[in-house]
Amino acid sequence: MDVSGAELARSFAAEVVEPLLDRVLPGLPYATARLGSGSDVLGLDDAMSRDHDWGCRLTLLVDDGAPVARIVEVLEEELPRTFHGRPVRFPVTWDAAPTHNVETATVGDFAAGRLGVDPLGGLSARDWLCLTGQSVLEVTAGPVFTDRTTTLARCRQTLRWYPPDVERYVLAAGWRRLAQQLPFVGRTAERGDELGSRLLCAELAADVISLAFALSRRWSPYAKWRGTAFATLPIAGRLDLERAVSASGWEEREQALADAAEALLDLQRQRSLPAPARAVTPFWERPYRTIDEAVVRGLMAEVTDPEIRGLPPAGSVEQWASCVDVLSHAGRRASLRDVYERWSRPPALFIP
Repeated sequence: MDVSGAELARSFAAEVVEPLLDRVLPGLPYATARLGSGSDVLGLDDAMSRDHDWGCRLTLLVDDGAPVARIVEVLEEELPRTFHGRPVRFPVTWDAAPTHNVETATVGDFAAGRLGVDPLGGLSARDWLCLTGQSVLEVTAGPVFTDRTTTLARCRQTLRWYPPDVERYVLAAGWRRLAQQLPFVGRTAERGDELGSRLLCAELAADVISLAFALSRRWSPYAKWRGTAFATLPIAGRLDLERAVSASGWEEREQALADAAEALLDLQRQRSLPAPARAVTPFWERPYRTIDEAVVRGLMAEVTDPEIRGLPPAGSVEQWASCVDVLSHAGRRASLRDVYERWSRPPALFIP
């Protein structure tokens, strides 16, 4: 690949879009960036990425009150047919018509379209829990080329990471997930279910990765790039998950997961978050191990928000939902705020 998507977007902005706006709409405060969907937003596109949704794509953002309709009109009328031999108007998976792909919106509308909520108005605990790492990265991960707005930098800063109470709740839920299934890696294998043991180990390895992102205060991308992004975390080298998922016996699988849990707890301790002496403890009187409940209790003890304290230990939507058609759709995710609201209510008295 002779040029990355971000490099193409940068050149397209500098040579075409910004001069056009400065000429036709002088003084307009705008931002040009490569945000939204696409592997190039994460800097991970390659030659294969060119087969769809790749090309002269750009994000053009303005503050509230800017003449969005007029900007759209100018772009439609004035953009050239090609840029450095590449078509400026081309079909994408969400629009089969050959149109230009300079996405134009206010900062708030653009963010709400990705997140399901406008972060400039403030985010409630339920709002935070309905975000996915990928949705946040679509607003924060891509390069910004020019920014004359008053809101884009503030928007991206707001989304850097969870507030403390939400963070502790999400971490507690991650540890609880490990605790609930770690003992079954051995139990299933000893009953002759080797496939079940391997499947559980793979699920637990994924949970370890999710905790590694959370403890590193890094948003996790969607499944295609999660392993690639995980490898860049400083903690990744201490989590021998290849050993866990490739081990021939359940004892080695469990040991690899237990070692990873101890490394994660050490990182939690370094982050000045509550952490007992050990992450792993025996599972009753059986020859298996689980996560010490003290890990979860310590985190939840520091949560002061009564709304969060009243929730079951389910965590963010990514921790209890896996349907791509829900997680990748901002509006569907936003509707799940009602689930958290119902969970936070005292249970209704059942009278037969």
